[in-house]
Amino acid sequence: MNRKGAILKFALIGIVVILFALTGVLSYLYHSEVKKSGQLQAQVDELTARAKVTEDKLEASKKKVSDLTLKLQEAKERISAVTDELDKEKAARLETSNELEQIKTDIEQQKSSRQDIENKLTEAQNEGRKLREQLKAIEQKRSELEAKIKSLESGSAGVELGKVVVNNETAVLPKAEDAPAQNNTDAAAVQPAADQKQENAPAANLLEGKVTVVNKEYNFAVINLGQKDGVNTGDQFSVTREGKVIGDLKVEKVHESMSAAGFAAELKDLIQENDLVVQKAK
Repeated sequence: MNRKGAILKFALIGIVVILFALTGVLSYLYHSEVKKSGQLQAQVDELTARAKVTEDKLEASKKKVSDLTLKLQEAKERISAVTDELDKEKAARLETSNELEQIKTDIEQQKSSRQDIENKLTEAQNEGRKLREQLKAIEQKRSELEAKIKSLESGSAGVELGKVVVNNETAVLPKAEDAPAQNNTDAAAVQPAADQKQENAPAANLLEGKVTVVNKEYNFAVINLGQKDGVNTGDQFSVTREGKVIGDLKVEKVHESMSAAGFAAELKDLIQENDLVVQKAK
């Protein structure tokens, strides 16, 4: 009995020892697992935090991408608008360049036309100068003829002078030997000449000249009569050719030896250079 109790006692002691050993092992294993679980949880938490940060960065990146996309679209629209403006600017510059070329062409044409008119005016002035010289010579001849007439009237009491005609071109005097020698016929002979001179006076006062330049664009003509001839602004002249009246001119500007006179638009293809002009009675 005692032997069996001792064996049982040793057996129980062995079992207790084994239980303690198992408890220690299990405790060790439990603590190890807890420690590993804590480490794993810490790693999970760290990974979760990193994932959160990554998600935040991803959202921020998405937002930046969205903003950049909008900005890119706005930039494209601005580029398109600027391109349209540049195209319009190029078209406007091209049109302006064409207009400038046209203006240059018009200016050249105007210069050429002005040069032609100036040349014709110079020719007209030269012709007017020649006409003035001719007129001066005619006036001198007329003065000489008038002096001769006065000399004949004062020195020839018994000679009939008859009719004397003096104009801007010729002067005709009767020969003294062809006149009858009667004193009482002097008054009767001279009186008709005086009456005829008075009758012709209005016609002699009407100026005659010619057209030297015709400007069809502005409807005016230049005539070779000016201030020296007694032409005034507003005077009217009839234009004739071969005895036929073509139309009328009205003086608008007067120079020394020539005048500019306007005419109706329907006459611009009818009036020509070298047409005769006759002053109309006022």
